[in-house]
Amino acid sequence: MNEDFEQTVMELLINAGEARSNAMGAIQAARDTNWDQADALMAAAREASRQAHIIQTRLIGLDEGIGKVPVNLIMVHAQDHLMTAMLCQDLAEELILLRRELAERHGQAQG
Repeated sequence: MNEDFEQTVMELLINAGEARSNAMGAIQAARDTNWDQADALMAAAREASRQAHIIQTRLIGLDEGIGKVPVNLIMVHAQDHLMTAMLCQDLAEELILLRRELAERHGQAQG
């Protein structure tokens, strides 16, 4: 299980990082009033986050609440990435909504 475990944790880390990167890209697209790109990047962020959550749930199931899954630095790092990505997505959604509202008020064309 060690090699599989390491690969699973790396998949969690990669998906969480992708979720965060896409959310940040969506914020930039919103800054440029490129709503289609912002929406697409947020959809990609949500999908990457969903994949990461599936992995996290699998790891929780393997642990069975009794410490069967080893907690090492890479696991902590992966969990930190996932929590940061989830927070970033929540904030990105709010920032994008705010930018859309401001653009509508100022009559800026959609990009």
